[in-house]
Amino acid sequence: MARVTHFEIHASQPQVLIDFYSALLGWTFSRMGAMDYWLIQTGPPDQPGINGGLLPRRGAGPVQGQAVTSFICTVQIEDLDAALAKNAELGGGLALPKMAVPGLAWLAYVTDPDGNILGLTQMDPTAG
Repeated sequence: MARVTHFEIHASQPQVLIDFYSALLGWTFSRMGAMDYWLIQTGPPDQPGINGGLLPRRGAGPVQGQAVTSFICTVQIEDLDAALAKNAELGGGLALPKMAVPGLAWLAYVTDPDGNILGLTQMDPTAG
């Protein structure tokens, strides 16, 4: 069975998304030398999860209003309502409103300022 081990975010303006994800999720970014590539640290190494990378977008970006046609990484957070409010405050959008995954969690899909979709989930066995 294959597991996700890394993710990448493509950005029209890398610093805009670095600032966005740093403020929204507390992620840290470190540039790889002189390359246009930033490593993303999403949490402590002794906790479950994966890290990723951010690089400049090449070519056309996401098209507003089209169905999801790519992988979506979902991040487990403590407070979905607070994250949705913060996302809007930071210039993000809403791709899928908050919904229950019955008996498991609350889920929403947001967009970052560059149109990338990110899943946010708050574990809650009473959801539904």
